[in-house]
Amino acid sequence: MVLTMTDTWIAPAVERTESPNVAPERTAVESLLDYFRDTLLWKCAGLTAEQLKQRSVPPSSMSLLGLVRHMAEVERTWFRARVAAEDVGPIYCSDADPDGDFDDVDAADAEADFATYQREVEAARAVLAARGLDDTFTLKRREGPGETTIDMRALVLHMIEEYARHCGHADLIRECVDGATGD
Repeated sequence: MVLTMTDTWIAPAVERTESPNVAPERTAVESLLDYFRDTLLWKCAGLTAEQLKQRSVPPSSMSLLGLVRHMAEVERTWFRARVAAEDVGPIYCSDADPDGDFDDVDAADAEADFATYQREVEAARAVLAARGLDDTFTLKRREGPGETTIDMRALVLHMIEEYARHCGHADLIRECVDGATGD
C-alpha cells in the first residue's frame, strides 16, 4: 500500500491563548473569539485525516473535519460576503448541496481544508480590524421582506456563540474518536 500525504497528515498542535479577564471591550471580544477559534483546532490536534472525518453520532453527518469546514463557511459568509460585501461564494456548500461542508468529507483533503479555514479566519480578522464595533451592515432577511441592520459587536458575539456551540460538539466527537477529553 502506498501512503499519500493526506494519508499521513496529522492535524497540528494548537497553542490556545487565554482571553484576558480584564480588558477593554474590543480586546475582550476579539480575544474570546480567537480563543474559541483555537479551541476548535485544539480539539482536532493530533488526529489523522481519517480520524477527523469520523462521524460519531449516526445519523448525523457531523465530524471534526466537517466542523472546521463549516466554520470556514461561516467566517467567509459573515465577514467577507456580508460585512465586506466581497463577491465570494460558498466554499463547500451549494443550493443543491446546502450541507456539503458536513456531508462531503469522505473525499475531502483535510490538510487543504485546514488551510482554507486558516485563510478565512485571517480574512475575517482583517475585515473586523477595519471596522469599529459600532459600525453596521445590512442583511436581507431570510424570511419575509426587508433588511435588518447589525452592528459588528452583535456579529462578534454571534460568532462567539457559534464557536462555543460547535466546540461543545467537537468535545463529544473527539471523545468518540479517541477518548480524549478536556476543556
